Amino acid sequence: MKKIDIKENAVLGDLELQEALKGIDPQWADFVTRVAGEAWGLPLIDQKTKALISIALDVVSTNISATGNPYGAHINMAIKQGATLEEIKELLLFISPYVAFAKTASAFGVLNELIENKSVNF
Repeated sequence: MKKIDIKENAVLGDLELQEALKGIDPQWADFVTRVAGEAWGLPLIDQKTKALISIALDVVSTNISATGNPYGAHINMAIKQGATLEEIKELLLFISPYVAFAKTASAFGVLNELIENKSVNF
């Protein structure tokens, strides 16, 4: 079987992410890895863009500080795909008028906490 590179598929290529998902629930992690891995394997949108879209979706659906923290996971995915802190901040600025300033204020706050706690590494 071909080894999948993280730049080729940010879900199937990221064993650290898969282990973190197993910590939530092993059966659920297997399901998420298979389904999300297929979505992340679609060929037309690059992995970095998919990670940035995922961050925006987390903010829209207010999934920024729940157990399992998908927001933090997606920020880490974006970093692994080459996104910079400046790009992530610009994304939050860009979506602010569309999703609600209060949601992006919270997203900036959680992003700052993730950086302070060294949960993400730029």
